[in-house]
Amino acid sequence: MAKFYGIGVGPGDPDLLTVKATKLIQQLDVLYTPKAHHGGVSVAEKIAQPYLPADLEIKQRHFPMVKDLATKEKSWTAIASEIVSDVQAGRDVGFLTLGDPSVYSTYSYILARVQDQIAVETIAGISSFSQIAASLSIPLVLDDELLTVVPATTDEATLKSALALNDNLVIMKVATHWQMVYQLLAAAGLLDQAIVVANASMAGQEITPVQQLTADSKLPYFATMLVKKHQHLVE
Repeated sequence: MAKFYGIGVGPGDPDLLTVKATKLIQQLDVLYTPKAHHGGVSVAEKIAQPYLPADLEIKQRHFPMVKDLATKEKSWTAIASEIVSDVQAGRDVGFLTLGDPSVYSTYSYILARVQDQIAVETIAGISSFSQIAASLSIPLVLDDELLTVVPATTDEATLKSALALNDNLVIMKVATHWQMVYQLLAAAGLLDQAIVVANASMAGQEITPVQQLTADSKLPYFATMLVKKHQHLVE
């Protein structure tokens, strides 16, 4: 029976794909790769490149990175319809996504549109924040501590509350609202207990203590922050 697979490729290093993901890619008939912009190859496809068979049909599809929900939904629906048609034609279809498919992934919007029509399976991937903790050799969470994952795109009050209530915080998409995040950390006295990792596990990985940054610093797009209240990340 043909099936649709959502495949997490991890944070960036091709060696961090799971064995299951690499084996599955070898068995696919069609692979969809998401692109934020027209032209070029997506980051997810580049990560998976070492495992892509030469004869695999790859469908690069554009997912507009815009605020207008109607525009995005139109794209999601069109791509989902194409995927359903491929699977119903008896083809095993994969969809690549950065990190883990269940964490802030475009795949989830496609899944919601196809799962009542075709068989689906989601293949977990290593999330960027798990890899960041590993690269720093520090725990994300211990004992009865709390851990919260929040996007910097949320409103200021929610982010301020998350900082107040949790022992450990992962702030994703931090480059998009950097000034707000920095100012909230400064007000809470947490500048020396926060670190930003950009392009985690990729060739251009950058690890920067927030204490070395300013509110006007420019961060790479793929930047994630780790805040630990009970551990100074800068000596």
